[in-house]
Amino acid sequence: MDRWQAMKVFVEVAEFGGFAQAGRKLNMSPPAVTRYVAALEDLIGARLLIRTTRAVKLTEAGKLYYEDCRRILADLGEAEAAAAGSHATPTGTLTVTASIMFGQMYVTPILTEFLDRNPAVTGRTLFLDRLVNLIDEGVDVAVRIGNLQDSSQSAVKVGSVRRVVCGAPAYFEKHGVPQTPADLARHRIIAPTAAWASLDWRFGRQQKTNVTVHPRLFCNTNDAAIGAAVEGWGLTRLLSYQIGPHLQSGALQTVLPDFEEDALPIHVVHPEGRRASAKVRAFIDLAVDRLRANRLFN
Repeated sequence: MDRWQAMKVFVEVAEFGGFAQAGRKLNMSPPAVTRYVAALEDLIGARLLIRTTRAVKLTEAGKLYYEDCRRILADLGEAEAAAAGSHATPTGTLTVTASIMFGQMYVTPILTEFLDRNPAVTGRTLFLDRLVNLIDEGVDVAVRIGNLQDSSQSAVKVGSVRRVVCGAPAYFEKHGVPQTPADLARHRIIAPTAAWASLDWRFGRQQKTNVTVHPRLFCNTNDAAIGAAVEGWGLTRLLSYQIGPHLQSGALQTVLPDFEEDALPIHVVHPEGRRASAKVRAFIDLAVDRLRANRLFN
């Protein structure tokens, strides 16, 4: 049995959730796919997949083996590319992670432009509102907002964003403009709970001023909070990039600028110690250029 081929087949079955789908991707018959997976399970001595009439799911052992296979195959692909001299040309699959909203608004357009420029590359996004372990989850590049915790990563700063209080002009005409954080007690507050659920809003450099807000509306998505604010229902607090288009159009305005916290840096990050492939270097160059050119991050 070709173990590398068997691992590749197993990864495709796991990602597509079926033998027939993986077979079409690999140009193999379903019985051939089944034989590879069965041989791999016999070799390992553990069940990797649970087969039902409707779907194929990973066992606990299969989940762990899947992550290891992805990492090993990725490393093998990079080694082969380097030996063949193809590090000079972007090839393979590029996986990029970012927070959900930032990824959708700003990273996806960069990635699609990159794919247009590099037809031999396939893109994959992993947009999550949690910190992704780049090595364990097989991610090539991350765009991260906030102070970096891991010094073992290579990082390029591309700008910064601010946490801002905002509302619609119609709301301010009706309810007035808060002049200090304490004034928020007299205003309708919309609280987004997607990733930052604290009701203790801190203001000022080094977060010296603390105000506990009492929201009338809780929204489990940032989009819902933004929508309510644009309609003039109340005030909300978000990162400046999340309302960038609405600030540019005038649909929302920020208040309390003299009480803002320190800006949060934006970095393009990739694992240090791994020789960066052509696809990673080329994507980072494009991402840094595009993000630094965006006036919202300056």
